[in-house]
Amino acid sequence: MFWILILCLLALSLAAAYHGWKLLHWTMGIAVLLAGFALFTNVSIVATVVLSVLFAAIAIPLNFKPLRRQKLTAPFLAIYRKMLPTLSPTEQAALEAGTVGWEGELFAGNPNWDALLEQQWPALTEEEQAFVDGPTNELCEMLDTWQIYHQLADLPPEVWDFMKEHRFFGMIIPKEYGGLGFSALAHRAVLQKIASVCAVAGSTVAVPNSLGPAELLVHYGTDEQKDYYLPRLATGKEIPCFALTNPVAGSDATSIPDYGVICKGTYNGEETLGMRLNFDKRYITLSSVATLVGLAFKLYDPEGLVGDKEELGISVALIPSDTPGLETGPRHFPLNVPFQNGPVRGRDVFVPLDTLVGGIDMAGKGWPMLIELLTVGRAITLPSCSSGGAKMATLTTGAYSRIRKLFGLPIGRFEGIEEAMSRIAGNTYATSALSRMTASAVDLGQKPAVPSAIAKYHATEMGRRIVNDAMDVHGGKGIVIGPRNYLARGYQGMPIWITVEGANILTRSLMIFGQGAIRCHPYVLKEMEAARIEDRERALKEFDHLLFSHIGYSIGNAVRSMLLGLSFARFAAVPTDRKTAKYYRKLTRYSAALAFASDVAMLSLGGKLKYKEHISARLGDVLSQLYICSAMLKRFETQGRPATDQPILAWAFHDAIYKIQTALGSVVDNFPSRAIRVLLGTFIFPLGRHERQPGDRLGHKVSQLLMSPSETRQRLTNGAFVSADASNPVGLLEIALPRVIATEPLERRLLKATNAGELVALTPQEQLDKAVAQSIITEEEAEELKAVRAMVTEIITVDEFDTDELRAGSGATEESATDQAA
Repeated sequence: MFWILILCLLALSLAAAYHGWKLLHWTMGIAVLLAGFALFTNVSIVATVVLSVLFAAIAIPLNFKPLRRQKLTAPFLAIYRKMLPTLSPTEQAALEAGTVGWEGELFAGNPNWDALLEQQWPALTEEEQAFVDGPTNELCEMLDTWQIYHQLADLPPEVWDFMKEHRFFGMIIPKEYGGLGFSALAHRAVLQKIASVCAVAGSTVAVPNSLGPAELLVHYGTDEQKDYYLPRLATGKEIPCFALTNPVAGSDATSIPDYGVICKGTYNGEETLGMRLNFDKRYITLSSVATLVGLAFKLYDPEGLVGDKEELGISVALIPSDTPGLETGPRHFPLNVPFQNGPVRGRDVFVPLDTLVGGIDMAGKGWPMLIELLTVGRAITLPSCSSGGAKMATLTTGAYSRIRKLFGLPIGRFEGIEEAMSRIAGNTYATSALSRMTASAVDLGQKPAVPSAIAKYHATEMGRRIVNDAMDVHGGKGIVIGPRNYLARGYQGMPIWITVEGANILTRSLMIFGQGAIRCHPYVLKEMEAARIEDRERALKEFDHLLFSHIGYSIGNAVRSMLLGLSFARFAAVPTDRKTAKYYRKLTRYSAALAFASDVAMLSLGGKLKYKEHISARLGDVLSQLYICSAMLKRFETQGRPATDQPILAWAFHDAIYKIQTALGSVVDNFPSRAIRVLLGTFIFPLGRHERQPGDRLGHKVSQLLMSPSETRQRLTNGAFVSADASNPVGLLEIALPRVIATEPLERRLLKATNAGELVALTPQEQLDKAVAQSIITEEEAEELKAVRAMVTEIITVDEFDTDELRAGSGATEESATDQAA
């Protein structure tokens, strides 16, 4: 009976930890259990008394808060304050920016799946959909990638005019200022479609609608600034750029050496109080054509002209590009992708104080402004463009793999091609779902700091893998650049999107988990804030409550991680009325594992975790894949759980879960402490590592879904632009695909006759004529075969040039739009 009591005590404690009971509730439960055994069983009185004394010795100090605070919390608080990491201003601003949404549920270890499934899934308004179907499609029809990249090194004048006329640069500007006032979802849809055709046009539209003058003015501008600039920005009368990056500062933007000094000077012939600016910026998109430059710099007031503080901090100003001393015009040429990008420099540039965004009251508040707006911009711009490129690669590769024949078979039937195509489909499904969910979060009023970093990193990384696989499938067709090539320019520019808006290595190693561990954790940020309270009693009271809540949370996640691992999460609380219930169970298990591993890492490494980038990057990978899986499940549910899409979801899900296992396994295997390696391995993988990559049979099913028109293929690539014109290379692919499929039985009939020696011909036309004469096919069938073969020949043909054409290069023989504008 004694051992039954021990087992009951253990079971009750495990259940309390698993379900997150409060300390008082656990104490009461144990007390009732001990009393019950003492009164109603024959367990030894001595044993019961000993256990009760031991329990009281633990429970009373823990529940008597004044004693607990003095004897336990106060000493720990002193140690904790020494462990707190030192944060740079950049890191501090990043931590304070944004809000916490679904990622907080994942990080806490016990996600509420009903909350995700009930979350609103915004849709485009009729006006927004009409813009996507109307002006956006018209713009895409106008884009000649060969002309833009090879001949003009710029968008042609008519494209610039069209974008201005239809206010493509004013999507985020409210209607009362002449803008379109679009939602984040509409912003995403427009960028996705344009980027599926031309990255130059995509980036040109993206930048004015991302971090820049318009966004800053909408949120922080004075009424006078809004009334003057926003209507001009909406209609393209002003072309904006935003100059942040300095050659020596890089990603640590708060260390920029660019500066401004408040002083008196002459502006437009009048003496006024202003700023004298000196700066050197590079990598600034649209700088070479901008008429309005947003500038970030450090502002100083050595003479105390506006207050008693000498160093005011990072500030933001809007400066006309024709201001004396300001230099724009030269261009960078990143990887032969000719979007407008270049340096912005200034020496002794004097401007009045009213050029500060928000006026003098916002002086020194520039970095929090920028980091908060960057969160929103990063959630939309690059994920949307990556989604567009991915969908175009998926669409074209699926069609090409059916149309292109080798050894008498479509190349998509070969297992090596199937492997690449299954990756293309799975990664495209994940990229699209990730982009959609992050943009939706913005429309739901969130400022998704951590999801925006996840979306930027993983959308561009998956985009890189997708275009690499697409190029491999296309072979020579993909590498020969020319008017017929629809892939190479995307492949060429992919490293640019990997690099901009926070280089991917930095984003993965520092930002995702670095922000997530503190922002998403239910207690860490609050504990840090409590530890910095100067009032001792108040600090001790708040820290004590948070500390013991955190301890209970950590114990709970340790227990949940092990029990879910032992049971393969069979008893996890998940939606059970669907075939995907097993997916939710896996995610619940690994959410608990992430929460436990994160707490162990933060507790054992303290401030050193900031420098253990291998560990933080891998834990960030786990959080990212949990978020991506959530986005895919949300998409699948919202679209009505289409059965034909299930193989693609399954492939993408199992790929993500395998990555989670790999990342957690690498944390366990490489943790600095051997004892903690054993602890983590025991609780996270109690029965070993059993996740597997998607299998070959599943990959076969997925790849075949890309090779013929279907609702699944349409849903997967929805949002990419497809021209109905056969003179467009992608349009021709889509026109030819169903006709190629329809004539495959005719081709097999001809092949059978040829192999049997019944049909002998030297040329395709001779073959068709003899086949008709021998009644193998009809005249109508022969005509259709002739037309389809002509289309196939055009599709597999690559471009060729005279040497002089190639020497002409970018714009050597044609005047660019920039020159014409000048």
